[in-house]
Amino acid sequence: MTTIIRKSVLSVAGLAFAGGVFAGPIAAHANPVDAKPAAVAVQTSAPKPQGDQSHIDLNGEQTANVKAIIAATKKAGLPERAAVISIATSLQESKLENLGHLGDRNDHDSLGLFQQRPSSGWGTPEQITDPEYSTTAFLKGLKQVDRWQDMPLTDAAQTVQVSAYPDAYAQWEQQATDLVGQHWNS
Repeated sequence: MTTIIRKSVLSVAGLAFAGGVFAGPIAAHANPVDAKPAAVAVQTSAPKPQGDQSHIDLNGEQTANVKAIIAATKKAGLPERAAVISIATSLQESKLENLGHLGDRNDHDSLGLFQQRPSSGWGTPEQITDPEYSTTAFLKGLKQVDRWQDMPLTDAAQTVQVSAYPDAYAQWEQQATDLVGQHWNS
């Protein structure tokens, strides 16, 4: 039974392919007397998210941190794309939670939304755990990346963060984009 179904599916697929091969060149030379303009896709400046996307539900604290990141981005005079990169980075680093010292589970002395390290010059523990300060510090690093606006999000974030998992930021791009779209003008 499965062989018959498989052969039927392959036959239909083969006919569709053959029809496209033969009709395609013919249709390309047709005289479009009553043709109407086709819809044109609007290209945005932000590239499509790379790879599989992750998503988490946010609580009130996490949403407040999204708003703090957006406010700091606006205060720095940077565009929405900078907020998307910042939020995706924070989603990867802390799930948008302003983390203090985690004891044995801590990665060295990493703290805050972006898991920045006092020993690496990001600021004092008090500064790094302030959402506005930590976002401004991240954005300062981002602005030093040549053409950050045009590169894939994960490359821009990795250049600033220097993570052991450089491709991990990409999975949060869609949620970060959605969050910026939802909160940028609120």
